[in-house]
Amino acid sequence: MEHNTTSMFDPLQRHPVHVIAVVLAMVLVGLIVTQSRPDTAVAPPQEGLVQFRPQQGRFVKTSSGYMVPYTMKIPGSDVTFTMVPVPGGQFKMGSPESERGRAASEGPQVLVEVGPFWMSAHEVTWAEFQQYMALHDIFRAFDAKGIRPVTDDRQIDAITAPSKLYDPDTTYESGDDPRQPAVMMTQYAAKQYTKWLSALTEQFYRLPSEAEWEYACRAGAVGAFHFGNDTSMLADYGWYDGNSEGYSHEVGEKKPNPWGLFDMHGNVAEWVLDEYTKDGYEGIKNESGPVRDVIKWPTVAFPRVVRGGSFEMKSEQCRSAARLGSDNDEWKSDDPNLPASPWWLTTAPATGVGFRILRPLRVPQNPEARERFWKADVDAIAEDVEFRIRDQDSGAIGIVDKELPAAIKSLNQK
Repeated sequence: MEHNTTSMFDPLQRHPVHVIAVVLAMVLVGLIVTQSRPDTAVAPPQEGLVQFRPQQGRFVKTSSGYMVPYTMKIPGSDVTFTMVPVPGGQFKMGSPESERGRAASEGPQVLVEVGPFWMSAHEVTWAEFQQYMALHDIFRAFDAKGIRPVTDDRQIDAITAPSKLYDPDTTYESGDDPRQPAVMMTQYAAKQYTKWLSALTEQFYRLPSEAEWEYACRAGAVGAFHFGNDTSMLADYGWYDGNSEGYSHEVGEKKPNPWGLFDMHGNVAEWVLDEYTKDGYEGIKNESGPVRDVIKWPTVAFPRVVRGGSFEMKSEQCRSAARLGSDNDEWKSDDPNLPASPWWLTTAPATGVGFRILRPLRVPQNPEARERFWKADVDAIAEDVEFRIRDQDSGAIGIVDKELPAAIKSLNQK
């Protein structure tokens, strides 16, 4: 990664012929890289990717150009979100034996390599998530009027919108201020949010893998936290049980890590893609070199991994390597529905569970590969979703594409 260095003389600006040569070289390098990874493609040079070295601010140099921070408005709204670039690299995932204590699931340490990506500067807020929640009534209105039907050939373009909240007082225990982190959604709902946002913006957003999350949190550091091992410094960087007064706080109030990411330690714990297993990373050890693009794809509905700790947790539960498995019996114990909601959790500690989003530089080429990051990945979840929408009149399904905001506007004008 290169930092915000500036130069009084930039040869790219002085010699147009050289500029053309450099651009052509970048294009050729991009083609070579893409051909060597047939399952992926370089993201189009739209948001956050520029061809010439920025003169100020953070950036990440890649063979495809310079990744820079960007802020994007959610189409059809005034709500924005900010993404920051994270360089690719290698790191040791997990905690050393001396730090692990009783948390056997944090080891053994494994050398992992991840590619470059953008990550949201902070957790998804209520301002952002409520745009997605609003689709419940919109999709039902579309269905009643026969607008934008979900036909068989458009299933892959459809998402499900979450049911109405069973107990808003619990969900909004810390308030519903637009800058508060959204909480109590299931991992499935978080994944559907990323599919919705991807279709609206025509960019590829998803949850981070566990490896990507820890790599981004550490920001090159090897200690218990991205700032080292001194727990007395945690209050400068995050909200935990020692300073939160029992509530989450607005995002971005504490110091960021060196890569510009806020609230990686505490505030709310964050969903990642992976299944949680008690043996940790035992199954992915690779003695010959780093493990690449590692994701433990879930095979059961529970437990899944959340990372980062929350305002309700002790400092050791907010470490870079700390991980927690979701618990169906505990986290949904107050849900009166049968089956329980596939979109919402109802019970603490889920009051401190949210998520943040990631956009990789390289994206899967085909829709089916992208869909793997968004769909209900086990039969039990898929069946619960179908049953709730079809038989319980709860939740909704609809088509999401770049035409959706205009369709919503037209609906509201009738």
